[in-house]
Amino acid sequence: MLVGGFTVKKNIPDDYTKDLDIQAFQHDLISWFEREQRELPWRRDHDPYKVWVSEIMLQQTRVDTVIPYFQRFMEQFPTLEALAEADEDQVLKAWEGLGYYSRVRNLHSAVKEVQAHYGGTVPDTPEKITKLKGVGPYTAGAILSIAYGLPEPAVDGNVMRVLSRILLIEEDIARPSARKIFEAAVRRMIPDDNPSFFNQALMELGALVCTPKSPACLLCPVREHCGAFAEGVTAELPIKSKNKKQKQHQLAAAVLKDEDGKILIHKRPNEGLLANMWEFIQVEAGAIIPAEKVLADFLAEDYGITAEIEPSYFTEIHHVFTHLIWDIHVYAGMIKGSVEETDSLKCVRADEMDQFAFPVSHQKIWKAYQGKS
Repeated sequence: MLVGGFTVKKNIPDDYTKDLDIQAFQHDLISWFEREQRELPWRRDHDPYKVWVSEIMLQQTRVDTVIPYFQRFMEQFPTLEALAEADEDQVLKAWEGLGYYSRVRNLHSAVKEVQAHYGGTVPDTPEKITKLKGVGPYTAGAILSIAYGLPEPAVDGNVMRVLSRILLIEEDIARPSARKIFEAAVRRMIPDDNPSFFNQALMELGALVCTPKSPACLLCPVREHCGAFAEGVTAELPIKSKNKKQKQHQLAAAVLKDEDGKILIHKRPNEGLLANMWEFIQVEAGAIIPAEKVLADFLAEDYGITAEIEPSYFTEIHHVFTHLIWDIHVYAGMIKGSVEETDSLKCVRADEMDQFAFPVSHQKIWKAYQGKS
């Protein structure tokens, strides 16, 4: 098959590395990493717990964003035992703003399992570690290679991009089946004596040099090993199909005060999107019935709360998830009478709001409301 005028090797993992001088590639890549690696807080030791937390945080999140979160998380939960014993609300609050909250719920569940079944020591075999909730092949490979020095592949999007160019692999990296091909290639390339630096160097190269657009090929330490550079086709690789179009949701939310000036918040269900996060009252809103009436009817029917809601929204929040988009019109209002509080419905003072974990969209709502008041 042709891509950009050159013939791409077929889907035979052994073929992808047969023309590569693996020893020279290892040397050039690791030497560069030893000179140029970034100073990152999770690289200061090889504690498997810290490696684990950092890798979960780094999924779908930029390094610069993760650094302060990682540092605060470690201050609050310095050991696996501390995290295992923490209350879920504390953990969600520490994660607040990083998004993809299922990551931290899975992490919390998994460290409890490690504490209960492995004496607080993170497992050091692929068979055991991949049974932990939320630990897939990439996370397992990262922990095993970085913390335990085992020659296990850690293949993420950065690594697939780098190797698709180095080895001229024409596989759609958006397809789950492609990962096996890249993992097989890494197993042939990874050195037994320094798998930690090899895996980290591939990740670092993808983050700093072999970027998705306009890779800095002239600065690349492994340029002479790169098939895509030799063929002039770095822009065509990797092959990646586009995601499905995100579904758009029109929503209405309300920041409501009771007669004591407290703010009404409720907790989302314990499964699904943003599970167990706190938020203001929010409902789906259409174009026919006024949103303030939809909100008032919802409060009356679901919670027995009577509220007067202002007819005009005071802010609009546009929030993008991986698979959907929220467009939220936000209203203010007053609660008439008392509220019967539960574990998932509370009225709290403004100075207590920072004790609860809110998704980013509702943090923005609260900030806009404070600016309005």
